[in-house]
Amino acid sequence: MVAVFVLLATVFKLPMGISLALSALAGSLAGGEGIALRHLVEGAFGFFDIILIIASAMIFMKVLQESGILDSLVAAILRAFYKNKILLLLTVMLLIMFPGMITGSSLAAVLSTGPLIAPVLIKLGLPRLKAAAFIAVGAILGMIAPPVNILVMIMGGGVDMPYVGLTLPLLIITVPPAVIIALWLGTKDLRIVSREEMQFLLPASLREKYGFRLYLPLLVVLVLMVLQNFRIGPIPDLGLPAIFFVGSLTGLFCGRRFNFFKATQKAMEEAMPILSILAGVGMFVQVMTLTGGRGWAVMTFLALPPALLYLSIAVSMPLFGGVSAFGSASVLGVPFLLALIEKNALITSSALSAIVGIGDLMPPAAMAARFSAQVVGEKNFFRVLRHCMIPAFLILAMGIGVLLLAPLLDKVI
Repeated sequence: MVAVFVLLATVFKLPMGISLALSALAGSLAGGEGIALRHLVEGAFGFFDIILIIASAMIFMKVLQESGILDSLVAAILRAFYKNKILLLLTVMLLIMFPGMITGSSLAAVLSTGPLIAPVLIKLGLPRLKAAAFIAVGAILGMIAPPVNILVMIMGGGVDMPYVGLTLPLLIITVPPAVIIALWLGTKDLRIVSREEMQFLLPASLREKYGFRLYLPLLVVLVLMVLQNFRIGPIPDLGLPAIFFVGSLTGLFCGRRFNFFKATQKAMEEAMPILSILAGVGMFVQVMTLTGGRGWAVMTFLALPPALLYLSIAVSMPLFGGVSAFGSASVLGVPFLLALIEKNALITSSALSAIVGIGDLMPPAAMAARFSAQVVGEKNFFRVLRHCMIPAFLILAMGIGVLLLAPLLDKVI
């Protein structure tokens, strides 16, 4: 199954979702189960809750873009911190991470805030390739950070682990690297400019026209996310898809006017590659379970001595992520999580998601680096990858370190 998947994705250049679905079909046939239509359909809906979250989150991000809210938010934050180099770099890193934190996709972060942030960074003195690396790594950290981590959801779905209690472990893994990487990439080259020059660099803001209500959709989503954790009185647990949809509807009345249905179509068009991957991943896992391949993988990893187990995690998960980070989380993440079952699953799955996330910098796909290079007008994304290597090793070290220290962290948090 893995061989067919790699062949279709790298040699025949088929979309990742179709490659996963066809490799699942190949596994079913090779395992003597025939076409196994019921399992393929059931598997395609295995991550349907995650598909709903991504779809609704992408619509919410598109509403923020079309209504001018995202531009205004970027302008307001940069205007507030432009005098302090450190605060400016940390703020820009947070802005780049934000779409990934909401959607669970590094690609969404690169394509939404990347085009807004890149010109500002370059005009403030950051070399073009470093600006692309800043965006790529920030997008990956956003994908790993809470509240939405699709990689953990995929692994959790494979071991029946609910998506709760992950905020603190994910913050521990993402905040220190985000601070270090932002300062390492930008402190040397970034320059402080005058207020007039900064005003010229910023995207257009609608704050003066619409006032505080411009940020109401973000506030609504934030409040509803917090309230659902406390079960206050008659307030129902809406779930993330409904929360994002409420935020999207609120955005219709808080910024400039736009066509909601066209915005929704654009959002779904951008989300479809990710959604198809999740459907394909579900088929892949279902057939691996049906044929015994998943059990064989788990037993193989369980038999490894600890040193080889951690080495295989550090090498295989990012490399497989070069084809698909979501595929790596499913195919390798679930067996590795089961092999580490004696440790706190919340901490280990969070650490594994950080290691898997590096896959978005790995060829052949290298989704984060490839699209970040396009944002800054660079045709050869390998030139961007050179500046991503040290940040990637830092994230990898953080993930492995948390895995090794999981028992201690479990007692502390």
